[in-house]
Amino acid sequence: MTKRSVVAVAVFTLITLGIYELYWLVKTKREMVARGAIIPTSWLVIVPFANIYWRWKWAEGVEYVTRGKSSAATIFLVVFLPGYLVMVLGPALAAAFIQAQLNAVTDHEEISVPVARVV
Repeated sequence: MTKRSVVAVAVFTLITLGIYELYWLVKTKREMVARGAIIPTSWLVIVPFANIYWRWKWAEGVEYVTRGKSSAATIFLVVFLPGYLVMVLGPALAAAFIQAQLNAVTDHEEISVPVARVV
């Protein structure tokens, strides 16, 4: 996982009025998929209602790469609710919080790949 400044993620999201958050979601999605997470195409993040499903799968990806240290339900609530409650400040703080979680993942950690995963 790429180490990113938590402050920079929050500031860029604020400056771009949330556009950086979309970029950040796509970049972190690609990194999580490379580590074995199963997350559908990023195009769903801009489709109404499908973005709720996509953000849930993304949250499951965070849980997977952090090896259960961050629960999917908590990550989903942190990334989903602020975006709808507080349009700009919420996503910036949520992205910063989750980036801190992703920064804790070391590149040397082995992720056991399951033999079969039910999607």
